[in-house]
Amino acid sequence: MTNLIDITIAFVKAQLAQAEGGHDWFHIERVYNNAMLIAEGEECDLLVVQLGALLHDIADSKFHDGDETVGPTLAWRFLSAQGVAEDTIIHVVNIIENISFKGGNFERKFDSAELDIVQDADRLDALGAIGIARAFNYGGFKNRALYDPAIPPNLTMDKEEYKKTTAPTINHFYEKLLLLRERMNTTTGKQIAEARHQYMEAFLEQFYGEWKGER
Repeated sequence: MTNLIDITIAFVKAQLAQAEGGHDWFHIERVYNNAMLIAEGEECDLLVVQLGALLHDIADSKFHDGDETVGPTLAWRFLSAQGVAEDTIIHVVNIIENISFKGGNFERKFDSAELDIVQDADRLDALGAIGIARAFNYGGFKNRALYDPAIPPNLTMDKEEYKKTTAPTINHFYEKLLLLRERMNTTTGKQIAEARHQYMEAFLEQFYGEWKGER
């Protein structure tokens, strides 16, 4: 199946050629590498993990007016055209449909070891130094404020509110990034998330100190 993976990589690169910097091919590549690392310690269907990681953000709904059907449909059509078995396609599509954070109040409608792995791999890319960079890159892309002390984080958003939020980027740390450590699925994912979580907490301490003009 090496050829299938190579073809999928080429397809994803082409689809995301103009993507926002936090959701581009390099994000996919990092998630893929994270997934391969996590999969080493898990019993799983490696092909499903590979395809799920490569296709999980093929059409992120936030860049398609909130339409969550674009990605799964695109992935299904692509995999079908490659002659991939239907049960594998269904599994990959289920991963795409259930991987996102969606405000934190979303319950997965599908469970599998492969989803656990790919979800952890994706969440790891939202943590640590890369996670910080991605958060501010997206905030700039949406022309959001860095921080506004008068706008507190909202931890009770439903999926639709989460999609439409225009809050400052610092709020995103509390509304998503700092919550991910406790929501990891795998042993490896939890171990890596712990270190990256601590890095973000140190960043926030530094940020607030500089904001206040402290030495």
